[in-house]
Amino acid sequence: MNLKSILESILFVHGEPLSIKKLIKITEQKEEEIKEALNQLGQEYKDRGLVLIKKDNEWQIGSNPNNTKYIEKIIKDEFSEELSRAAIETAAIIAYKGPVTRIQIEHIRGVNSSFIVRNLLMRGLIERVENPKDARSFLYKISVDFLKHMGIASMEELPGFIELSQQKISIAEEPNTDGGKK
Repeated sequence: MNLKSILESILFVHGEPLSIKKLIKITEQKEEEIKEALNQLGQEYKDRGLVLIKKDNEWQIGSNPNNTKYIEKIIKDEFSEELSRAAIETAAIIAYKGPVTRIQIEHIRGVNSSFIVRNLLMRGLIERVENPKDARSFLYKISVDFLKHMGIASMEELPGFIELSQQKISIAEEPNTDGGKK
């Protein structure tokens, strides 16, 4: 088992800060081992495009601040262009299945959707609200600006909205860490 690799994957896919406590639960490793692996990972990121960010005992992978002007260009380009296919797909998932968690969005899409969700938030097409079932995560739902952008007065005007919105998403929010027992 390569703990650094596991932590890197978890932080990359999750896209938002994770506490040491949560990483312990997911990996079933000791706090000291996790902290050591995170410190090593942070050292390996020196002079690379990614950095390991630590704030209030939470960890997250981010882009290297030295590359900000290039990241800003891609973000600016995203806003000056029409919505990408991935953004339209993500907005459709949120419209038909919302409010949904980012994990549910990624389960349906099959890929990390952090950047696209952030892009839709910044454009004002979706809203982020607290998850009443889990204070550590958020739910995403369609905004009024989305309705305006689509030229509709209500969600029910979307094709097949009633049927598709009632279908359930079957995904566990938390990884099973009890040896396969539920």
